[in-house]
Amino acid sequence: MVRAPAMQENDLDTSGSVLGRGTRVRGRVVGEGDLRVEGHVEGGVNLTGELLIEEGAEVTGDVEAAVVTIAGTLTGDVSARGPVAIRASAKVSGNLGGTEVSLDEGAEFSGRIEADFELPAELTEGRAGGR
Repeated sequence: MVRAPAMQENDLDTSGSVLGRGTRVRGRVVGEGDLRVEGHVEGGVNLTGELLIEEGAEVTGDVEAAVVTIAGTLTGDVSARGPVAIRASAKVSGNLGGTEVSLDEGAEFSGRIEADFELPAELTEGRAGGR
């Protein structure tokens, strides 16, 4: 029996799908599980799992997923139920929303960031008394 090699930590789990390099999709992509985009998507993406846009890949349209990681190009808004990570090689034009948003140095970003987080106590203490 031949067994598939073990997945690396940064690979998608076995429920994940891949749109490989050279693949071009026109239309909305909807699915359950994870998706790694290596090609081009012209349309939105809506997933229950993680979306990974690889370096060299391009997505034009709004995306919604549990976790979003962008190393390629995205033109559209991001709505994540978890964290959003923008890697150094990324070019993003659109608004980002998630539980946390990280931008690596060198990433190109144009848009607005909306994240739900709590400020540390030392930053909120002076607000009420300072007015």
